[in-house]
Amino acid sequence: MSKANKLTPVEWELMESVWKLGKRVTAREIHNHTFPHNEKAYTTVQTVLNTMHKKGALTREKIGMVNFYSPAKSRKSMVRDELSNFLSQIFNDSVPTLADFLLDSNQVGLKEIEAFKALIEKKENELRSKPND
Repeated sequence: MSKANKLTPVEWELMESVWKLGKRVTAREIHNHTFPHNEKAYTTVQTVLNTMHKKGALTREKIGMVNFYSPAKSRKSMVRDELSNFLSQIFNDSVPTLADFLLDSNQVGLKEIEAFKALIEKKENELRSKPND
């Protein structure tokens, strides 16, 4: 996803609802799911959904007078794109620099370090078991 198509926090919030609802959904369904207490106006949600469609994050199908929205990409794919952009912009494409920052952030305890170790070990085993191309 290009920088111009990068999602804003509100757009991410709406995407999470679209993924959770798991089907073609209307602006009304997305609004009711995301903002059950009308924290944002329905018309605002419609406008943001149309912007997301223009960015390529959502597909839109009009049936009668109603627009139905579906995710254009999976959550995993969009998160991967977002993380890749973040890694490039903030950490100069360096995973070790990102890891060092996270470990030095005082938000990582022993439990998280053990989880990191397990993930690293799993990935090492996966890479070692692949035949050399």
